[in-house]
Amino acid sequence: MSKPFALQTVLDLMRQRADEATSQLARLIASEKDADAKLKLLADYREEYALRFQDAAREGLAPQQWRNFQDFLRRLDEAIEQQREVVTRSRRNTAQGQDAWRAQQVKLKAMDTLSLRHREAESRKELRQEQKLVDEIAARQHKRDGDS
Repeated sequence: MSKPFALQTVLDLMRQRADEATSQLARLIASEKDADAKLKLLADYREEYALRFQDAAREGLAPQQWRNFQDFLRRLDEAIEQQREVVTRSRRNTAQGQDAWRAQQVKLKAMDTLSLRHREAESRKELRQEQKLVDEIAARQHKRDGDS
């Protein structure tokens, strides 16, 4: 009977942590993609609004309309800048998540290697025990055959 892997609990914990790191990384990547999409949406809208402003300016605008366009463009620029900061933070978080994921994978691989070595050692031990038993049976059989 082979002995169970003494560090099985640790291996299971490492697998759980690796799974959690994978899930966290997936969430971070999704968040980064979402932040990028929002930035693109804002930039596209700002470009579209600026074109409308130019068209309206060619047609002629009252001073209040001019200020309204300018104020809104300024607010859009501020929103775009804030969203760029969100994207930058999100990319940094994703990079940190990738580092954490890689670290968990290294730890898990090391523990898996220990587990594999344990199973191989136990298998060799069982094979030696089986061979010893076969040799004992053969020796007894040979002794009986020699005694008759």
